[in-house]
Amino acid sequence: MMNKKAILLIACILIVSMLGVMFTGCGKKETPEKSGTGENGDGTTEQPTEEPSDGGKKSGEEEITFPLKEPAKFTMLYRDHPSYPYREDWILWDEIKKRTNVELELTIVPMSDYEQKRNLLISTGEAPEIVPSTYPGQEVNFIPAGAIIPVSDYIHLMPNFSRQIEEWNLQEDLKTIKQKDGKFYVLPGLREIAVADYSLAIRTDIFEKHNIPIPESWEDLYNALKKLKELYPDTYPFSDRWKGDALLNFASLSFGVQGGWGAGNGIYYYRDRDEFGFYPITDEYKEMLKYFNRLVKEGLMDPESFTQEDEIAVNQKFATGKSFVISTNTQEIISMRQKMKETLGEGNFKVDMLPPLEGPKGRVISGMRLDNGIVITKKALDNPNFEALMKFVDWLWYSEEGQTLTRWGVEGVTYKKVGDKFELLPGIKAGYLGINVDDENAKDLRNDFGMGNGVFIFSIYNGHKELMYSYMTEEARNFIQKANEICTLRPPAPPVLMDEVEREEANMISQSLMDYVKQMTLQFITGQADIEKDWDAFVQECKAKGSDRLVQMTNEIYQETKDILE
Repeated sequence: MMNKKAILLIACILIVSMLGVMFTGCGKKETPEKSGTGENGDGTTEQPTEEPSDGGKKSGEEEITFPLKEPAKFTMLYRDHPSYPYREDWILWDEIKKRTNVELELTIVPMSDYEQKRNLLISTGEAPEIVPSTYPGQEVNFIPAGAIIPVSDYIHLMPNFSRQIEEWNLQEDLKTIKQKDGKFYVLPGLREIAVADYSLAIRTDIFEKHNIPIPESWEDLYNALKKLKELYPDTYPFSDRWKGDALLNFASLSFGVQGGWGAGNGIYYYRDRDEFGFYPITDEYKEMLKYFNRLVKEGLMDPESFTQEDEIAVNQKFATGKSFVISTNTQEIISMRQKMKETLGEGNFKVDMLPPLEGPKGRVISGMRLDNGIVITKKALDNPNFEALMKFVDWLWYSEEGQTLTRWGVEGVTYKKVGDKFELLPGIKAGYLGINVDDENAKDLRNDFGMGNGVFIFSIYNGHKELMYSYMTEEARNFIQKANEICTLRPPAPPVLMDEVEREEANMISQSLMDYVKQMTLQFITGQADIEKDWDAFVQECKAKGSDRLVQMTNEIYQETKDILE
């Protein structure tokens, strides 16, 4: 028989063995596998079930709400606009802190130096955590070094942003800013509706005086200009501003191409073929150039439209009755009318914006609904309040409460609601909106209170539809509503997911190529080059400068990487 010591030894060994098995079994409990990209197939960030991604809320952890229980401080790069210089005493700062318990520590940079300074600070790792006023595309140079974070990994912390993407059907728009790793690195401003606020302004009183039909198409405009030329032979009925860049930008959409401010790198996505091409050498682009060349050749359009300064086009020609058609937008038309009161006298003119005109492809406006946005630097990941930082960005820039604050201020202090309308209180004006501008003693909503600041509202027409409309004159609201009703929205092109080397090669080709296209576009329109005799030589020169190579590499990369966007 075993003695007592032997029995005790065996019992201890058995107990230790059993405990080891038990703990080993516990250690093998599996956790759900997380996606390598952090995204579902619809482009939204995958929500973890048991283990959150960095910054996520752990099981049982208290939900973050505003105002925070403990004060927090986040750093931000601030673009200082010369029209409304930064003031420490703006109630905007106090109200943000009151509602969120967050203090913003600002690095203030003049608007004139903002882009250069921003790029330097991010590249050297010295940038603050939050960097607004960054357009999609400007972030790509900071991605390879990991200077900014893939914000798509953290949108589960941004309920307002995520809801707007879903409810406003912005999934396809969001794909356009994805990078080759399937993620996006900039939080863009979001628009509930498309905004087409550029078009032509006409002297409606002159049209009505001579029974000239209001144009509905570009061909109608040609006929109207012909009639005006007969009536006023010593004038150019159409003398444009912005060196024709705005005109070619919005006109090109109805011709099925791009141009002017929207010329880009010459690459155009043909949705029916699911491929890209170089639009400046197409028949559609040639047709657009022939149209404007006809206007110039027949004396209907001022050839100086593409070289003159705005002051000449607006103040010396349109505002004095020497021309009757000009490009404008929903804000500039207010300034033009004000100038015409001085030159022609109040009641002696009538100016209206035309809805987008119909061209060979119909009435078309850009369907892109993303705006300039925000990048978050890698420094933010070291902040113990990182999750609160992302939720703060979501609240201030994307929630209806945050957007109302940054646009209109504080109810009962700067504005009141009358039904669904915002009205400034007596003694407050908004010069940039044309409200109460004649009250010289009134305080300005932007300069004296800090509202309407481009750092926080992205652009003047952004966000929730009703808030967008609240910033518009009745004329602008009617124009944009009608444009959305009668026009086809051109969907944004899918992105071409180039890496750094590929992007550099494409940029090297497109820079000199598009300089040449711009030069020849002007010459074809003004008649310095013959669009029929010189067109083939133009096409061949574009090919010699690399247009075929640009198209080839664009399509190859697109076909190889487009599955990332699914």
